[in-house]
Amino acid sequence: MAPVGGCIFHDCLICLWLCALASISGDTGVLHVLETEADLDWILSTGPHPPYMVVMEAAFFTRSTMVKMKNSSRVAGVAVIKSNTGPTEGFSPHTSCPNQNTGVYTEHYGPELANCNNTVWNPLGNGLSYEDFAFPIFSLKDDNQTQVIRKCYEDHNMRMNGSAPQYPLCAMQLFSHMHAVTDTVTCMRRTDLQNSFSINPEKLCDPLSDFNVWTSIRPLNNSIKGHKENESVVIAAARLDGRSFFWDIAPSAEGTVSSIVTLLAAAQALYPVALEAPPQRNIFFTFFQGEAFDYIGSSRMVYDMENSKFVIDLDNVHSLLEIGQIGLRNGQSLWMHSDPVSRKNTTVNKQVANLVANIKSVASSLNLSLNEPSATQALPPSSFQRFLRVRPVPGLVLADHQASFTNRYYESLYDTATYLNVTYPSDLSPEQQLEYETEAAKSLTQVATLVARSIYKQAGGEDRFLNNITADTKTVAKLLYGFLIMSNNSWFSSLLPPEALGRGSILGLVITHIINTLTSVTRFVQFILANMTGTVTKLNQSQCQNPKDVPGESKDLYSYSWVSGPVSVNGTTDPYCVRSSVHLSKALSPAFELTDYGSREYSTWTESRWKTIRARIFLVASPQLEMMTLGVGVAVLLVSLVVTYFISSKAELLFSATREPPNTTY
Repeated sequence: MAPVGGCIFHDCLICLWLCALASISGDTGVLHVLETEADLDWILSTGPHPPYMVVMEAAFFTRSTMVKMKNSSRVAGVAVIKSNTGPTEGFSPHTSCPNQNTGVYTEHYGPELANCNNTVWNPLGNGLSYEDFAFPIFSLKDDNQTQVIRKCYEDHNMRMNGSAPQYPLCAMQLFSHMHAVTDTVTCMRRTDLQNSFSINPEKLCDPLSDFNVWTSIRPLNNSIKGHKENESVVIAAARLDGRSFFWDIAPSAEGTVSSIVTLLAAAQALYPVALEAPPQRNIFFTFFQGEAFDYIGSSRMVYDMENSKFVIDLDNVHSLLEIGQIGLRNGQSLWMHSDPVSRKNTTVNKQVANLVANIKSVASSLNLSLNEPSATQALPPSSFQRFLRVRPVPGLVLADHQASFTNRYYESLYDTATYLNVTYPSDLSPEQQLEYETEAAKSLTQVATLVARSIYKQAGGEDRFLNNITADTKTVAKLLYGFLIMSNNSWFSSLLPPEALGRGSILGLVITHIINTLTSVTRFVQFILANMTGTVTKLNQSQCQNPKDVPGESKDLYSYSWVSGPVSVNGTTDPYCVRSSVHLSKALSPAFELTDYGSREYSTWTESRWKTIRARIFLVASPQLEMMTLGVGVAVLLVSLVVTYFISSKAELLFSATREPPNTTY
């Protein structure tokens, strides 16, 4: 089971509670399965046994249905049975203008483009994730537990010939009480007060945070922050996270995984050639965390660059290419989006035009079709916007949509492998599926090759080496399988540290929002990127974990990873040490560094603390029987009190000796 949103808060003036509230003792209601419109009417108006705990198929999980329940006092909670396929018309619980308050377009910068006035990027967005529900909402897998719930309903709560069911009735109780209150400003203030004055402080909420993953072709000294002399970098970026209405369920196949896989494959294809024939400029790969929540990762990296807290600064940035949603290309054109406001600057426009020309030149050799949207169209929601908020960096966002998203399930639980066309023949074993080259893998391989060659050319690499840069379809296929189907596979396991094995699927359902920890997707990308771009060394485990003690090794330039290695035929692994230039950087909104919890400049998302999330079903008696039982209990209590009083008052008479015991002498 997964609860809604984990009770996520934001700045109170932008959006209030983004969670479903739950009683500290749990929320209880009579179970009713919503299967028809008549069931909905029964729940909201005619049913005689409110409040109801509603179990619904995913087809009824719509904004109109949920708002009706929200406005009714007859609903105690909702459990949605998760479906593998979404509604044909599409479904997106996000807003129609994602991240509109923290992008580059404001009343001071391109006001005509602000608030999606120019282009509505997510027209199917219904804003359901931003509603305040006064009851808990859970997600259920359609498995044995769901069948038990259905059977309990059918045996006790099913209506017969339109008549109400008789007691005892099947009831459900959901526990998901959240500790936080009101909004980020209030919650963080109360948390700070507890930390200041309480001996045993209890946090009420936590800022969403994790780590960005980055690497560069030429290693950068990570111990020296700020501007690097004579260093110019071309940034290739993608986002790491996604979200859906439910906590910890966000497959984000098109929304996120397609870009992660593409950039990883591009980095692998590019590295050998870049080492053999280094381009004039350095190439910097970065994966941003927290982008679904007002650009947490990118805003933090830009903030650190501005304040000389990062390995490079903005003066070192030559240009940027971001990989957006590119999984639904299906042989159609890719679109290169740029910022029309910054391109009014002649110098920036020239550099962007040069980047466009480089990509088109590469695309023509790969028989790929690329186009630019209207010169007046805004940038789609992207990490690149956070760079533009600070200065006019030349850059593009590569995507599969010209205007509105092609993705009909943006930031929803339906953005799955199936939607991305990552499917397998039924007769394949898991190991065979891992190696199987799907159509999606072939399509993304083309895009990865395009990206790798384009950024090499943009960095000043020689054209004669471009044909040596080709992404590997088999690698892309493995990445898609690992991120979307089964993360606990032999290939992923071989790239992870030994201590990470044996824990089942540590990635869960892939991409999720993040809270004060190194999430599994961050961990996977870190180690996959290290293995793809690093070098296997002869260091033993002790040396790998403490390289500063080894002559010739540098912890400032490189990171060292002790990974499991492939499993041999006898079931054992052969671990080894990988040296790479892959590093992590903090993805925590600067608002929390500045203690500006009501910031208009930076993300202020927090998540509530909670103790338990669980559910149970049981039979409940009729109110009459309950009252009768209570009455009998009270009567027994009163009789007991009277009897006890009588016995106590007559104790001397009742328990005194009737005669003296005889004295016996011998």
